[in-house]
Amino acid sequence: MNPTPEFLRRLAAAAADQTLPRFRGNGAVTNKQDAGFDPVTEADREAERAIRTLIREAYPAHGIVGEEFGAENADSSHVWVIDPIDGTRAFISGLPLWGTLVGMTADGTATAGLMSQPFIGELFYSSGDGAHYEGPGGARRLSTRETTHLADATLCTTTPALFDARRRALYDRVEEAVRLPRYGTDCYAYAMLAAGHVDLVIECDLNSYDIVALIPLVEQAGGVITTWDGARAESGGDIVAAATPELHARALEYLQG
Repeated sequence: MNPTPEFLRRLAAAAADQTLPRFRGNGAVTNKQDAGFDPVTEADREAERAIRTLIREAYPAHGIVGEEFGAENADSSHVWVIDPIDGTRAFISGLPLWGTLVGMTADGTATAGLMSQPFIGELFYSSGDGAHYEGPGGARRLSTRETTHLADATLCTTTPALFDARRRALYDRVEEAVRLPRYGTDCYAYAMLAAGHVDLVIECDLNSYDIVALIPLVEQAGGVITTWDGARAESGGDIVAAATPELHARALEYLQG
């Protein structure tokens, strides 16, 4: 059984209680990598703790996988997957393009999820009966656009600099074919795809906690989301999400060379 919308709202609110007071607060940032830069903040850790507490209380038999504190009971049939702040680089830069991601899998398939952007006051969620929005302008059901051709599409990626040379060449083929590319969007791009504002999202090297929450959001809004080789996306990897099956197929042709 999927969680109720009310429970998803509680998760988003608990995370916001930890993230919002620290956003634009110039708090300490820790680098998780010896080589490169993979930042984590107190807000990341405290938000994940708050989310885990609510899940344990409501669903004690379920597993949990989180970016900051790893896995517990991960062999359960139902597993919650948490990224307390997706877009930590945006968070520490004061840019409101980060979000809290919480998704749930049932026997390995993502069936429910949320993306919360509390600074803007937006919640995007799916719990089995479609994809939904709550925020400025009122609540509404989400639906992807009907774009079928790359030449008409708006494409988002966090930054092309994340792609290695081989994948950058494949990505560039898609970017050259679309009408409008935009960068720097992290998880917010998938929410905009589900909401019908952009048409295509292409990313590489994602972890499960980067994408599980967003899969049902895209799918239940009418979109398609897979890896570059067309497989299910729950394990992460190189990801392509599209507004329509036709657009997804055309993007895959370019990405598969």
